Amino acid sequence: MLGLSLTRFQAVVGTLAGIASITGAAFSLVQFARPANTGDLVTIVRAAGSRGSVTDATIEVLTTQNAIVATLTPDSTGRVTQELTEGVYVVRVSHPRYAPEVRRVQVRPRQTVEIRASLRAGSSSPIKRAVNDGVSAVRRVLR
Repeated sequence: MLGLSLTRFQAVVGTLAGIASITGAAFSLVQFARPANTGDLVTIVRAAGSRGSVTDATIEVLTTQNAIVATLTPDSTGRVTQELTEGVYVVRVSHPRYAPEVRRVQVRPRQTVEIRASLRAGSSSPIKRAVNDGVSAVRRVLR
């Protein structure tokens, strides 16, 4: 027929089934090797009003007591992933050309929390923001 005996066909199918079984077992073990009290934080940074990603933004992950846990930079798609211990965190996304965005998130064990930060035009510098707020206040008074 095709030059393949039934015995040889069974051997090939058995070998492929064994490989699939071993691969599945290895994948399961990798899932359990991860600590049980950690989860993932995924942050995606975009410019408001566009689909463009902001790749040179700074993402700071802080505790609720403002201790820095991690400082991250997104990849070329504007995305970054960080494994964190279970708990509540403050995530601050900043860039010199945009107003900062701050979010509070809860990381749960073996779960992924996704933040989509949409940065708006403005400055993240506290001095520039203070000056802009002051000028805006004067304009409102003079109207």
